Amino acid sequence: MGTIRDNPELAIFLCLALGYLVGKARIGPITLGGICGTLIVSLLLGTRHVAVDDDVKTIFFAIFIFALGYMAGPQFFANLNRRGLRYGVLSLIELVTVLVIAYLLATLFDLDIGTASGILAGAATESAVVGTASEAIGKLSDLSPDQIVEYQGHVATAYTVCYLFGLVTIVLFTSQILPLLLRIDLADASRELWARMRGDVPALESDEREALPSTVGRTYLVTHADGRTVGEIEEAAGRRVTVEGVKRGSSLLTPTPGLVLTLSDLVLVVGRRSATIEAARHIGPETGAVPGLDSPLATRQISLTDKETTGKTVDQLQHDHPEFLQSGVYVTDVIRGEQDLPAAAETELRRGDVLTLVGARSGLDRLTQKLGSVVRNSSADFVYIGFGIAAGSLLGQVVVRLGDIPLSLGTGGGCLVSGLVFGWFRNRSQTFGAFPPQAASTLKDLGLAVFIACTGLDSGPHAWPLIKQYGALLPFAGIAMVLIPACLSLFVGLKLLKLEKPLLIGAIAGQQCSTPAITAITQVSQSSVPLIGYTITYTLSNFLLPLSGPILVGVLGSS
Repeated sequence: MGTIRDNPELAIFLCLALGYLVGKARIGPITLGGICGTLIVSLLLGTRHVAVDDDVKTIFFAIFIFALGYMAGPQFFANLNRRGLRYGVLSLIELVTVLVIAYLLATLFDLDIGTASGILAGAATESAVVGTASEAIGKLSDLSPDQIVEYQGHVATAYTVCYLFGLVTIVLFTSQILPLLLRIDLADASRELWARMRGDVPALESDEREALPSTVGRTYLVTHADGRTVGEIEEAAGRRVTVEGVKRGSSLLTPTPGLVLTLSDLVLVVGRRSATIEAARHIGPETGAVPGLDSPLATRQISLTDKETTGKTVDQLQHDHPEFLQSGVYVTDVIRGEQDLPAAAETELRRGDVLTLVGARSGLDRLTQKLGSVVRNSSADFVYIGFGIAAGSLLGQVVVRLGDIPLSLGTGGGCLVSGLVFGWFRNRSQTFGAFPPQAASTLKDLGLAVFIACTGLDSGPHAWPLIKQYGALLPFAGIAMVLIPACLSLFVGLKLLKLEKPLLIGAIAGQQCSTPAITAITQVSQSSVPLIGYTITYTLSNFLLPLSGPILVGVLGSS
């Protein structure tokens, strides 16, 4: 144990390794997760008085909160519209309710600022509140250094206990209890909703493929089109097919619109099945496969940078751009931030969404030029990222006085705001400031995990006395602060907002930023439809809930 005390870096990474191992433990549909596991292990190791420099916590928390804002920025600003703010009511209910409950508990049970903040963070299952609240406590001028350390330790301990009960509650409530209260079979309801969104086109399961794919390629022998150009053939077919290849003798020709076809040319036509079959009337009889005359369908990911696409559905996008129909190009996937959305006809698109397109290469090239840019796996732009974190740190130092009360965002709030802005600005063109989602997610998780490990190590000596002092209050708070806002959102979403039930269930999980909950929901529903509601409230709550820590600390500190 002396080796660990003398080498804090060893303690940190040991906490990460053992914590994520503990976090893999599964009880039914519930797993603790790596962050909670790390905090449990670090609290236990912290009882041996392992000291870590506070600057380590500050640096890694800044990395975490900037990456969080960067990833959420595009969708946060995109949700500042009528539809997004409609779902945003649920996130606002979450914020106000947990703040009121935490304040009432602190008043009724005479809780200190650290314990009340930890209850807020744990019950709301929002790890970022641990950092923003701890930072706000450190800035309270009327506390002694010993009190600051003690209260920051109480934040971590109360968070751990409340998080356990809050996590179990939100997972079971959304995935098991809510479908019973709404009197639906979540899998059937999600399937029916998706069918309506797709225009009643039957959806395939993940392990199924079309027996008769809609986009096909066929080869024809020129007998009717002698002397006509490629462009004339495509025009005669109603621009519903494209000529992708021409073979004349042993030579392969480039099928430009002005290329004149001659008798006995072999022509490869690609498009929707019905239109491709009808092309025989304009060209000649169909032939078997011709060696060397093939144009395999290509797949391409593009980022929507055209601002005119915002607010349009997948179906509207396809109708507005004839290349989809003419070239047989399909939208097979929609990725928004970290979320994979169904490529349904009624899925609403936003600038910055990444679409996976499948179809003829010529059609893909034309669509890419009109809609956006090709997504490339470039390395992270540390110039852009570094300036972003630096800007956030500077913003956090700005102090505004409200009467005699000094207010500041702190490093956490400043980096969150800068992350939102830098992520949004990068998303507008995606030609600079690369921060690949996998890299951003890794830095976000690493930053939070190291911060939580440092917090737990510092808080270890204060953990057991706090648990003995408050006993059953912490579990009760963890359960109540999940159920009360969730039930309020259920009533508002169902009766006032008239949200579809599968979307409402996903949105309630999102208002608590609960990834384990949405994972359980998608498993029960056997569908990604609830993710549509989840992504909106998740993005908004990711911004609002971290601010609840400094708000509660400021209110309690001034009372």
